[in-house]
Amino acid sequence: MAAEEAVEAGLSAERLQEAEEEAAENGASSAGGGEAAALKKHLSIQRQLADLEKLADLNEAEKKPCPLCPEEKFKACYGHKLHRHLQNLHWKISVEFEGYRMCICHLPCRVAKPNFVADQAFSKMGAHYHCIICSATITRRTDMIGHINRHVNKGETESRFITAPAPKSSCEVLKEADADVQVLPNYFTPQKTDSYFNPKMKLNRQLIFCALAVLAEERKPIECLDAFGATGIMGLQWAKHLRSSVRVTINDCNENSVTMIQENCHLNKMKVKVSAKEEDNYEALGDGEENTDTIEVTKMDANVIMHLRSFDFIHLDPFGTSVNYLDSAFRNVRNLGIVSLTSTDISSLYAKAQHVTLRHYGCNIVRTEYYKELAARTVIAAVARSAARCNKGIEVLLAVALEHFVLVVVRVLRGPSPADDSAKKIRYLIHCQWCEERIFQKEGNMVEENPYQQLPCDCHGSMPGRTAVVLGPLWSGALFNTGFLRRMLFEAVQYGLDDVQPLLKTVVCEAECTTSKNFSTHSPSDENKQEECGVYIKTPDMLAESDVVPGKRKNNEVMRNATKRQKTDNSAEHPAFYYNIHRHSLKGMNMPKLNKFLNYLSEAGYRVSRTHFDPMGVRTNAPLAQFKTVLMKHSTPTYAGGQTEGPLQLTEDVQVGDQLQAAADSKAKDDELLEEKKSGDTAAIFAEDCPTHCAAN
Repeated sequence: MAAEEAVEAGLSAERLQEAEEEAAENGASSAGGGEAAALKKHLSIQRQLADLEKLADLNEAEKKPCPLCPEEKFKACYGHKLHRHLQNLHWKISVEFEGYRMCICHLPCRVAKPNFVADQAFSKMGAHYHCIICSATITRRTDMIGHINRHVNKGETESRFITAPAPKSSCEVLKEADADVQVLPNYFTPQKTDSYFNPKMKLNRQLIFCALAVLAEERKPIECLDAFGATGIMGLQWAKHLRSSVRVTINDCNENSVTMIQENCHLNKMKVKVSAKEEDNYEALGDGEENTDTIEVTKMDANVIMHLRSFDFIHLDPFGTSVNYLDSAFRNVRNLGIVSLTSTDISSLYAKAQHVTLRHYGCNIVRTEYYKELAARTVIAAVARSAARCNKGIEVLLAVALEHFVLVVVRVLRGPSPADDSAKKIRYLIHCQWCEERIFQKEGNMVEENPYQQLPCDCHGSMPGRTAVVLGPLWSGALFNTGFLRRMLFEAVQYGLDDVQPLLKTVVCEAECTTSKNFSTHSPSDENKQEECGVYIKTPDMLAESDVVPGKRKNNEVMRNATKRQKTDNSAEHPAFYYNIHRHSLKGMNMPKLNKFLNYLSEAGYRVSRTHFDPMGVRTNAPLAQFKTVLMKHSTPTYAGGQTEGPLQLTEDVQVGDQLQAAADSKAKDDELLEEKKSGDTAAIFAEDCPTHCAAN
């Protein structure tokens, strides 16, 4: 028996050797024949699922086998079942590369090992992928992705197979804020397209545009950078509305995205500056139209371009966290410039993946009622540390945390003193896990014996075990600058950005810690008198008063260096964090309406406002105990027969009125009894004194 197996093994090895020799001869002949005789791509490498279904020749009347599975693994079936098999098994776990999909293959394509006989080798044959570049067969999907990445790192991106040119997919043209961009059909999925465009980030783009418009009013022209262009929609909006006030540079490291950006520039009738080194190397508009608007498009890594050049305005919007680009952004940004960054790693910032937060931001957080503001302070702390490493401080102008992103806009203050001031505002937070009370740790390096004493609550004394947790390090300073926000609102009204105006009004009220009833818009002349972090910002009216010689840095910074940076008044800053009214409501009680509750807190002598972080959140300087006291005082009990509305104070008035009415009724009854008694006594006396007939009468 062993001899027969050896003979069979020897025959199989000889057959394999003959097959390899024939393949080598065919390869040599194909090399001599040129492109017509080149290798043909494998069946598992297709562009679309429809191409894979064409190989199967789906027909409802007949049973068809799977083209990528042997008959022993998957028997022939009808078209609807074969379609589900191809879609869910082969196409779903495929590997994509330059428009092609390398589907998983179950055919006996891999060469059997020498120690196996042919039958055993075929029975142990597993699933595998065929590389589109080198025709290698790899079993695991993760290994296949790493294999493709190694080819890309080596610069080997050309396929060995005959591949037809990719058909031009129909591009869809979208319009936003008077800027037209053409996108691919799958533009909303970043893993499947190079021109990613998210319509849900429209509010984010408008906020950034308003911030840039405010900076453009301070000094002209300014150099601004969109480090991750994708379709170029943001840079196109900057150049189309602000025109000569800005010099826009759109960067992307993907070649297909750069091509798409250039096409979108032509679509909006903008000139494209191909190379930064060649000053006169522009692309034509096509129709012979003259336009002075020029956009520079670059193809390089974001860290590289920020190291090479200086900018006044930098916006970072990578796919995920932006901490990898902060050091480069603060390296060459100009003094009093603005850096804005959008973080979309919501799972880590919103405490769903706490280990990722610790790895990326070096911060320990937990899920709390104020988790969105906690995320904003986490990002700002990372920004402040990166700026301090470059001897620069920051002034936070805007921090917004919504459902899909966290946006932070900061102004850069050059010098070691602002850097030290910013670094001192990074502190740890003590958070009580029982009552949700929180407070920043005191400044200083001395260790306290009982850190629980810093909390206003007494949960540690009344509850067993450890009741508080230390979070951070976090940014403990202000999250908004009221003057800058008001100028942003003015620019939003001027350019007709209706979607962002309600959010800006809410943020302005939150920065001032006031209700919307007390909100008032100032005239542009009041907006020009702006002081941020003790530094007077130049505005067009100020520039008109003092003639500035262009090109001289000393004259440009006379007004900046004329005044020293002053200490900001801590009492004017908005209170840190907020309380959710639903989180602290009492069971069995109906809480008052939110606007009424704000009035009750304001009447109690506390600063109060709504917050954009939470629609039911209240930002106030009242302690949590007073917050709960006011909430309980103006809540009404829930009855079984129905729910009553109105504050508890009205119910108490009604009860007091009922008690007074009952007391009055009882007093009237007592008076009647006294009168009856008196009348009875009088009648008895009258009967004694008078005769009988008189008494009868």
